[in-house]
Amino acid sequence: MNRKRKVILVTDGDDYARRSLELVAKDIGGRCISMSHGNPTVLSGSEIVNLIKKAAQDPVLVMFDDSGMLGEGAGESALKFVAQHEEIEVLGVIAVASRTRKEEWTRITVSIDREGCLTEKGVDKYGIQEMDVGRLYGDTVYCLDGLNIPIIVGVGDIGKMAGKDDYEKGSPITKQAVRLILERSGFDG
Repeated sequence: MNRKRKVILVTDGDDYARRSLELVAKDIGGRCISMSHGNPTVLSGSEIVNLIKKAAQDPVLVMFDDSGMLGEGAGESALKFVAQHEEIEVLGVIAVASRTRKEEWTRITVSIDREGCLTEKGVDKYGIQEMDVGRLYGDTVYCLDGLNIPIIVGVGDIGKMAGKDDYEKGSPITKQAVRLILERSGFDG
């Protein structure tokens, strides 16, 4: 019987996110599916699962992006497929805030603001704490509440957050989110 691949899903897929997640994956000894980046997501869920299965080791970081599309876009469709696949174990999700205030939000377990502080409140795309407890607004997060995700960590815009998560600085907020998910999941690598 094949073992399930250990995966962290990330609701961002632009170039900033790709560079940051590649860096973090290398730092933690995991892998990033760089081909999953795109704004919006261009690969299907099935194509992404095949790439995950080929990854050299766990944990595998995977990007999904709806590019601001209201409702279920390509990123959310692919994310749902991957999250529900029988050969995938989702350790957690990094839910990325966006500018949207339309209707798309998700419940979060915890957020990490741009100063690296854990908070029960959501954060905005700049990583600044918002007023809503347990809620984060984003453009690829609407489907998360319907999935069985053990931990959802809210963050601002990966690789950005007014320079606080810059790739050149080692993307410290993204790295903290990944490490939090690994710790809470009991992943021993």
